Amino acid sequence: MKSDVVLRYAPYVVIALVAVIDLLDGPPLGFVPLLTLGPTFACAYGSVHRTLLAGATAMVVCLVSAAYFDRLDTWQNNVILATIAAVTGAGMLVAHLRLRRERELANVRLVAETVQRVLLRPIPRKVKDLTVALSYTSASAEARIGGDLLEVFSTPYGVRVLLGDVQGKGLAAVDTAAWVLGAFREAVFDERDLVAVSARLETTLARQLDPEEFVTAILAEVDATGIQLLNHGHPPPLLLGADGQVESIEPPEEGLALGLAALACAPPKPQRVPFLPGDRILFYTDGVIESRNAAGTFYPLTERATLLLAGEPQPALDRLREDLVKHVGGPLLDDAAMLLLHRRTRSG
Repeated sequence: MKSDVVLRYAPYVVIALVAVIDLLDGPPLGFVPLLTLGPTFACAYGSVHRTLLAGATAMVVCLVSAAYFDRLDTWQNNVILATIAAVTGAGMLVAHLRLRRERELANVRLVAETVQRVLLRPIPRKVKDLTVALSYTSASAEARIGGDLLEVFSTPYGVRVLLGDVQGKGLAAVDTAAWVLGAFREAVFDERDLVAVSARLETTLARQLDPEEFVTAILAEVDATGIQLLNHGHPPPLLLGADGQVESIEPPEEGLALGLAALACAPPKPQRVPFLPGDRILFYTDGVIESRNAAGTFYPLTERATLLLAGEPQPALDRLREDLVKHVGGPLLDDAAMLLLHRRTRSG
């Protein structure tokens, strides 16, 4: 807010400084032409009215200075007045166009946020015996929307999870994300196993995507005895045991991303791993592990995942996200989504 006040009064401060310098140095140097800086600064931040006011103020100061130094009738003073008027007019046009673009951008942001709320509905924080924590950071900070998607549902077959990464980012990925999430939300209640859910997603995307487009994703199903995973070319999740061990759950075979079934390769194989009370599992997109610092070093997620072992899941995941941003040292260059599941003990 302090910077807003500075920018608001900057045109008049500049005009005052030019007037003082011109008064002190006298007519030989003639700093009066610099009065055009007033409306120039005003149009960069203020409205059309403020630009006009700054231009009028500059012209009044110019006339007062000319009267003081007895140069009202000189052609130089007329040229300066004409220049101030021209710059003010141009500044008013620039301010008008800038404000129109800002309104358009505000509307785009509003639409993007609405679409994002539809696509990424509020994830339940407790599902059966699981506590859920999530973090979503879009690379398109202005639009607040990205190409990563996630979903959690409690179904008759167990708690089912989807975390995916649409090729591309920003608004261009919204259409694909909508199709994937829509298909998943229907299939999780209709199909008895993850392979059938995966097949439904493939069928939907085959009708919508171009041959070169794809979605990496990982499907999970948590039941009373463990967790089943189906990895479609996605980074492997990290299993954090109650004993403090961190393990990357690599798929038994490399699986193709969703949308590439036309390549006629075998679908990914389901993988089952123990998921005991007290354990945690982290799902994430490649925007996390591909984030680099100024030296070009990738974020060491497996090493830093120990931050997730202590405390409640959501604060722990928030600490990991803060550590990621600190590692990068600035805005992320790709969308980054993380989903942490914690299987509570009977006492927790």
